Amino acid sequence: MKNKVEDIKIYRVYIDLISYIEMITEKYPKYSKFGFVNIIKNDLYNGMRQILKAYKSYEKKDKLFYLNELDISLKMLKLYARISYKKKYINLKNYEAWSRKINNVCISLGTWINICLRQ
Repeated sequence: MKNKVEDIKIYRVYIDLISYIEMITEKYPKYSKFGFVNIIKNDLYNGMRQILKAYKSYEKKDKLFYLNELDISLKMLKLYARISYKKKYINLKNYEAWSRKINNVCISLGTWINICLRQ
């Protein structure tokens, strides 16, 4: 029986990241909601889109392309966390939690890339 996308680890840890960022950005100042928060959420959900595209791809080359795109989205999310902390939208504890959640996704991403490269 073929696994469902919900069964892969990166999907589950990414859902955790989405939940955290959705919760934390609710506390951002109103004036940033339609600008900065939208940019964060666009990259956040684009990352999930890349996971789904990689999961559905049969060609190794395509799969690696989407995983690379996911890596770019994760690097942008790290930048947004840093900016959020510097602008005092989040505190140090939030910044560390956000960074930890991104690192958890990065570990799963690295594992998936290594599996693809060995095939």
